[in-house]
Amino acid sequence: MLEIVLAIGNFMNKGQRGGAYGFRVASLNKIADTKSSIDRNISLLHYLIMILEKHFPDILNMPSELQHLPEAAKVNLAELEKEIGNLRKGLRAVEVELEYQKRQAREPNDKFVPVMSDFITVSSFSFSELEDQLSEARDKFSKALVHFGEQDSKMQPDEFFGIFDTFLQAFAEARQDLEAMRRKKEEEERRARMEAMLKEQRERERWQRQRKVHAGNALEEGGEFDDLVSALRSGEVFDKDLCKLKRSRKRSGNLALEVTRERATNRLNC
Repeated sequence: MLEIVLAIGNFMNKGQRGGAYGFRVASLNKIADTKSSIDRNISLLHYLIMILEKHFPDILNMPSELQHLPEAAKVNLAELEKEIGNLRKGLRAVEVELEYQKRQAREPNDKFVPVMSDFITVSSFSFSELEDQLSEARDKFSKALVHFGEQDSKMQPDEFFGIFDTFLQAFAEARQDLEAMRRKKEEEERRARMEAMLKEQRERERWQRQRKVHAGNALEEGGEFDDLVSALRSGEVFDKDLCKLKRSRKRSGNLALEVTRERATNRLNC
């Protein structure tokens, strides 16, 4: 993972400070502060995770492999050495008191000397183991500093491991951000597809309604035309016209008869 970070850093600093062989671990947490110029919600850490997901998925298990980092980030060797020194002084004081009590006359029921003698024996052994563990921890931590190129620094374990602990926390949050962005994008795409389907369905229904209206008009016009053709073929249309002509002639004849009668009446009156 650090190798990929170094490659990205050299690419971004090409022509200026590129070609570096390494970087300080303290620079690791600056990745999350490097924002995209297009989308300020995307950082270089998000981009790094996308690269890991695509090309190095095994590295994504890094947090589970370093699950003890939070506890290591709470350790301060200087404080531990101070506490060890206090324990050493306390045990020494008990030993002095025990030697003093051994030289004093004791009551028959006084069990201070045998009890504290056993305590000093067990505690001295445990304390010796504790000193060995502290010495081993100090040696391993020094080697860790050398391994990460920080041998010249005066970092304490809480500062050194705290850098990685902070990075892993930001790493986990960035992965959650990416997952939320993907879900949001999928939801927007799904909503867009649904809206497109609904729009297409509405257009189809509107087209079908228009088609039915046009079909109805055409059917009505076609029905009238069919009736006319049928009347022409049967001669019914001519019968209707003949009836109209007869009625017209009859009305004309009746009108002429009335006029003649009126003229005859006028002549008789004269």
